[in-house]
Amino acid sequence: MKHVITLLVENQPGVLARVVGLISGRGYNIESLNVAPTQDARISRMTMTVPGDDRVLEQVMKQLNKLVDVIKVADLTKRRYLDRELVLVEVAAPPDKRLEVITLAHLFGAAVVAVQEKSLTVQIVADQEQISEFLELLKSFRILDLARSGIIALVRTEARSSTD
Repeated sequence: MKHVITLLVENQPGVLARVVGLISGRGYNIESLNVAPTQDARISRMTMTVPGDDRVLEQVMKQLNKLVDVIKVADLTKRRYLDRELVLVEVAAPPDKRLEVITLAHLFGAAVVAVQEKSLTVQIVADQEQISEFLELLKSFRILDLARSGIIALVRTEARSSTD
């Protein structure tokens, strides 16, 4: 199972290395990782996707909570949350195929951000499911290059409890 984990951490040098070291030291792979300051510049939010079973990942989360610079840890996997990811994808698009790529991008709410002689670069910001569907459909045009930001996520406001 893929877990979406968020951490609030002190915005200090070395915190990212300690968190990543703890997770990789337990034999887990981090599939995506995003870190940025919150509304309080002294605090950063880390969002990561980590595959693994519930029981062992629960132990990792307990160990993350013990790190000095970690303020809060949450596994969003079984909660209601909003997620987004930014993807830039360069697609082979000779002149006779451009309209098809542009139409597909439009249907997914994506935008063409660069036009090259033999390709188009498309930007999409969406949830994980929509990104996967979009990229699957683009495969038929031949993906030349791809960059992903990793997901960011927040618990849905109405789903928060008094401890969140």
